[in-house]
Amino acid sequence: MKLQRNGRTKALAIGAMALVSSLSLAACGSDNNPTPAPSGSAGTSAAAIACGKGGQLLASGSTAQSNAIDVWKAAFGSACSSTTITYGGGGSGTGVQQFNQGKVAFAGTDSALKPTEVDASKAVCKTGQGIDLPMVAGLVSIVFNVDGVKNLVLDGPTIAKIFDSKITTWNDPAIAALNPGVTLPSAPIQAIHRSDDSGTTANFTTYLSKAGGGNWTHAPSKTWAGTGGQSAAQSAGVSAQVKQVKNSISYVELSYAQTNNLTSASIATGASKPVDATAVNAATTFANAKIVGTGSDLTLSLDYATKAEGAYPIVLVTYEVVCDKGNAPATLDTLKSFLTYTISDAGQQAIGDKGYVPLPKELASKVQAVIPTLA
Repeated sequence: MKLQRNGRTKALAIGAMALVSSLSLAACGSDNNPTPAPSGSAGTSAAAIACGKGGQLLASGSTAQSNAIDVWKAAFGSACSSTTITYGGGGSGTGVQQFNQGKVAFAGTDSALKPTEVDASKAVCKTGQGIDLPMVAGLVSIVFNVDGVKNLVLDGPTIAKIFDSKITTWNDPAIAALNPGVTLPSAPIQAIHRSDDSGTTANFTTYLSKAGGGNWTHAPSKTWAGTGGQSAAQSAGVSAQVKQVKNSISYVELSYAQTNNLTSASIATGASKPVDATAVNAATTFANAKIVGTGSDLTLSLDYATKAEGAYPIVLVTYEVVCDKGNAPATLDTLKSFLTYTISDAGQQAIGDKGYVPLPKELASKVQAVIPTLA
């Protein structure tokens, strides 16, 4: 099913812009030690949240959504003091593995479940299987720390060559051609990638495969396969390394770029001008997303090679992986309550100023319809 764009792209962009510019939301706690926020500080009233039966809810996975989870934990914890939500992060690969081992009630992954992972989930979801529910929309920004360079334009083929060690210096002719008038140093490029299995890596390498002009010959994967470069664990580690290492470049979610005051490159897509890494521009891409999952699974297909005006191409969706049937009875009620909040208008708007993109209402309504059916 295609999310209709007619007349809605501008509305999505305007809505995202308003959210990014006007919402002010304090996130409290950490992945391993959730701390409820004082009443009202999480940007939503207690009356807007149905708490469920309470208890402890364990989850892990994507670090791309960690900042969003922090916001949601604060709001939910403030309204529902009898519930403790612990999100362990660890990366998408870890989250899916722990879900299929029955260690967590849900997992966050930036890459939809593979058929083998769905099959493995049936051992935990004894009467059903794992499904993907899109919950956090965002974008992957190409962050850089280059001496004397404040604005940088790159395109798919050039990015692919940089991250596969085919372009190794900043003043390479291919980079210079995209940045007329910019003084680029002759320094070696320090390309940094994720060391852990990562859905962010999967989305980034899918972009390189689709938009790299044949210069990325590796299959898209959570596991990094490029040649050379340095590595760092998780989104926080990658962000910290770019901040510390001169003449470095990496890929990280916009939320982490903003938190760490990192500069993001603009992407030349074939549109009339390069596209900046903003939530507004990502919203334009999400307006054309297609649902390709079946049944209760809402896996999306995204156009990484888009040339639409103002459409940022390197986007990602974090899915919450749950059982369609066979969820643990002790946590099912609380799981449904928490997910109902996160996909609500209040929940989606709450993460708008953290570098995320509220899901289009057409898609959010489909997620909202699935959650009550979880058993």
